Amino acid sequence: MADDFAPRTASAYLDPSYWDERFGKEEHYEWFKEFSHFRHLLAPLLSSSISVLEVGCGNSRLGEELLREGVAGGITCVDLSPVAVQRMLDRLAEQGTKGVDVVVADMLDLPFEGESFDLVIEKGTMDVLFVDSGDPWNPNPATVDNVMKMLEGIHKPHFRRRFFEAPGFTWSVEWSTFGDGFHYFFYTLKKGKRSLESDDNQHTLPAAPSINMFHEELEGEDYIFRTNIEDLNW
Repeated sequence: MADDFAPRTASAYLDPSYWDERFGKEEHYEWFKEFSHFRHLLAPLLSSSISVLEVGCGNSRLGEELLREGVAGGITCVDLSPVAVQRMLDRLAEQGTKGVDVVVADMLDLPFEGESFDLVIEKGTMDVLFVDSGDPWNPNPATVDNVMKMLEGIHKPHFRRRFFEAPGFTWSVEWSTFGDGFHYFFYTLKKGKRSLESDDNQHTLPAAPSINMFHEELEGEDYIFRTNIEDLNW
């Protein structure tokens, strides 16, 4: 169970040793649901010829799921934790699975040339950049710099949308939700197809919603009940 490996405070997510220790014990965990829950959203973007990069694979089995979907142009999974990467390599070898490369890499400094992949999947990894940001709706400048660096290097919840639509990015922003009760956001960014809505915000970073909530509050299970959606400015 994920709760067995949850840190006492969110700041522990910034410590690489936390992830090494966790992945040394935890066999499998899927952040933001398993592939079957959002397959209907991702499948239309897949084909046998595309190459895929998964950023922050951890101990997910999404790479194998993509193989089963017929992706044959190359699947690369990266994670900052060498423990996670080695365990995934061992698992793939035991299964006799080929077609998935696993690499130790920092999402802020990926070791790939531009235009190396047709599709990039990030499923919760960016969240760690917001851990010590103060208020995730109005993060500090250092957090904003790291988020923009990540997005530029690899050319999601709703507080991410204004970063995706920042000036200078030549992609369209589409989003859907999935899940029962609590909904997860699924963003699709298509290069070279900037949306008209995004063009309206070319000169400024879209304003943050009028909400102020710090990570100490977010760590409480009732944080969502303290968020008044009607007060948000989209």
